[in-house]
Amino acid sequence: MDSRGRLLSLIGLLAPCALMALGLLIVACPRARAQYVGRVSSFVVDANNGRVLQDYNPDLRRYPASLTKLMTLYLAFRALHQGRIALDQAVPVSAHAASMEPSKLGLVPGTYMTVQQAILALVTKSANDAACALGELIGGGSEPHFADLMTRQARLLGMTDTVFRNASGLPDPAQVSTARDFAMLTRHLIHDFPDDYRYFSVPAFMFHGRYIGNHDAMLRLYPGADGLKTGYTAEAGHNLITSAVRGNVRLIGVVLGARTNPQRSAMMENLLDAGFAAEGVAPLARPAPRHERTPLTLVSNHRRGRPLWHGRHHLRHFAHSHYARLHLTGVQYRRHHGHALHFVGARLRRVLAHVHHVSPLRLSRVESPTQSNG
Repeated sequence: MDSRGRLLSLIGLLAPCALMALGLLIVACPRARAQYVGRVSSFVVDANNGRVLQDYNPDLRRYPASLTKLMTLYLAFRALHQGRIALDQAVPVSAHAASMEPSKLGLVPGTYMTVQQAILALVTKSANDAACALGELIGGGSEPHFADLMTRQARLLGMTDTVFRNASGLPDPAQVSTARDFAMLTRHLIHDFPDDYRYFSVPAFMFHGRYIGNHDAMLRLYPGADGLKTGYTAEAGHNLITSAVRGNVRLIGVVLGARTNPQRSAMMENLLDAGFAAEGVAPLARPAPRHERTPLTLVSNHRRGRPLWHGRHHLRHFAHSHYARLHLTGVQYRRHHGHALHFVGARLRRVLAHVHHVSPLRLSRVESPTQSNG
């Protein structure tokens, strides 16, 4: 056989191996994409008697995203009731916890927060660093060990199609659950820890001088809604669990894999409306967008306390200065007195650098019904 023939023969032998290696590489490095594109899972159940009122793809195993934090909170509430942790107990922040991707509080390694602050951070901002730190506290310093505890608890609650791999819900291909399983977990949260369930309706809390608002728009949009959780990753889509009560009827709704935040909210509203109608509960009118008084702190670098800006021009100057950063959220602010800010869609997010005077102002906040949240 000449050299050309030997070369062709060698190529023929190596080609299948090369294709196999390429296939393994593709499997090992999948592109981030939505799971089950266009296939939403939903579930509605009467929280009191367990009667299933609606289900669609209820047993499709999906990525739960931040809905995972409901199990983190379940184990935290259980540890509180067993006396293993306390609300004012210090939660150490490890380098691992601080390294979590957003949404996060921006915790610094070596610092501490309390158990109650961690709980509030989970139910409002859905902070991944706080979830990891809380999981490490309960899991003896190990998030993987805590995730194992989460999966074991899921089995005890009857969640047969659920596996947890972390405390936050950040992407992990092995971390999956179903709409049915999360409805089951939510029923247990409500019935096993009725006094702690109140945390899910907290609109906001202050953390080291920062206003941390609740991501869950259903608390404002749907009459009777009093919790629970939103979730989103690119792979999971937009997830939502809501509980609402009217009279003596409490419903739990689950939506997994919606395309957008407004879609998941609209689907949840329709599902709960149909559920209450099936239970013989009269419909209620939707609330109109409302004005809320939200305390906000404006910062001046002037030693005599002169505000850094007034009105539209100076707000723009403030936004582009090194003292602050503005974050567009679809929220409009207006001053109660004097000039209107005229800066729609701006929310003061963080104040930086060295300051000499803090001047508090009270603003009127107009919530947008289509505001996006995680």
